[in-house]
Amino acid sequence: MKLHCEVEVACRQLPALGLRNRGRGVRAVLTLCQQTPRSRPRPRVGVETGGRDSTCLLISTLKDKCGTRYELKENIHQFFTKFVDEGKATVRLKEPPVDIYLSKANSSSLKSFLSAVRLAHRGCDVEASLSTLAPIKTSEFEKFKTKMVITSKKDYPLSKNFPYSLEHLQTSYCGLVRVDMRMLCLKNLKKLDLSHNHIKKLPATIGDLIYLQELNLSDNHLESFTVALCQSTLQKSLRSLDLSKNKIKALPVQFCQLQELTDLKLDDNELIRFPFKMGQLKNLRFLSAARNKLPFLPSEFKNLSLEYLDLFGNTFEQPTELPVIKLQAPLTLLESSARTILYNRIPYGSHIIPFHLCQDLDTAKTCVCGRFCLSCFIQGTTTMNLHSVAHTVVLVDNMGGTEAPIISYFCSLTCYVNSSDMLK
Repeated sequence: MKLHCEVEVACRQLPALGLRNRGRGVRAVLTLCQQTPRSRPRPRVGVETGGRDSTCLLISTLKDKCGTRYELKENIHQFFTKFVDEGKATVRLKEPPVDIYLSKANSSSLKSFLSAVRLAHRGCDVEASLSTLAPIKTSEFEKFKTKMVITSKKDYPLSKNFPYSLEHLQTSYCGLVRVDMRMLCLKNLKKLDLSHNHIKKLPATIGDLIYLQELNLSDNHLESFTVALCQSTLQKSLRSLDLSKNKIKALPVQFCQLQELTDLKLDDNELIRFPFKMGQLKNLRFLSAARNKLPFLPSEFKNLSLEYLDLFGNTFEQPTELPVIKLQAPLTLLESSARTILYNRIPYGSHIIPFHLCQDLDTAKTCVCGRFCLSCFIQGTTTMNLHSVAHTVVLVDNMGGTEAPIISYFCSLTCYVNSSDMLK
């Protein structure tokens, strides 16, 4: 029985001697082997081995194919399996006093392997097939492939799985109409490129790829980017997202919860608006949304701090001279309550208030004074020089312009009158 993963063997006595462990795992093959009386090491004091052949753990690396052998029977102090679903675990041995850190393993294979190790520790028969003590072949380490690039349909694997250790997978020009569920089992993926296919819908389980940093979905047939993905673990991991050359008309308000985004490409879609809370993407540095149908920019767009911005070829409208007035006096109970909740940052959710009220709060407008308004506001449109939010700006049109219309909201008549931009 074998397990392919990264391994670090740490001696627990080193810190007491003022020394440190290396702190880095290496690719290894773990094998459960049957020990014959001749191959068995000298027993530890106080432990009877009996006449029956015992099971040992053999850890082999590319530099040490013969491997290091560890006895298992009554020799395991503790298992640490809190993160076993992420392909991580630790086995603490009694003798020698070492901790064996396992990582980047297939979670199901790791669980099966640990179950067999427990049986060996108890001295029970291991039902899995045991290997003989022999050096590992170099071909075994070829399974540790971390990058795979497929750029044609004929090369796409149909009868075998992707190597579980992949960190970078590209499957372009393969004619995919949906995301292959086998990809979603690659828990170590950091970069996934599905560009130039025919994918129409994204499964929510993409959000289970906890290490995913780059996602390229350009040149597909996507019409949306779901709320489930915006609220998944991608919030903490995703750095780069390419949705260019699709059929997306709008992004959900929750899209702005992808707080780690630094690069966002939305060129050649059918976007008619950006999310209201666009300014919350504090880490965004590269934004490209050329050749869409944007008539204006949201008010929080001015809170961005970009290095590069491309909005060329959008259908920007000229600012209207007259504002849209939707003020009410006195404020409705709904409006007053919503403003209070948002201003005081009171937590809310569908488990506390009805879902439609959560949606209203999520789409609340932000006044230039920093307060919030729901449906009682004054809406005005002004122009903004894009150099105020980006160091490098691609011209908005063929006339050399770098200005674009931006919507501003005012929670009261006082805020509207005090706005110097509106009085110019």
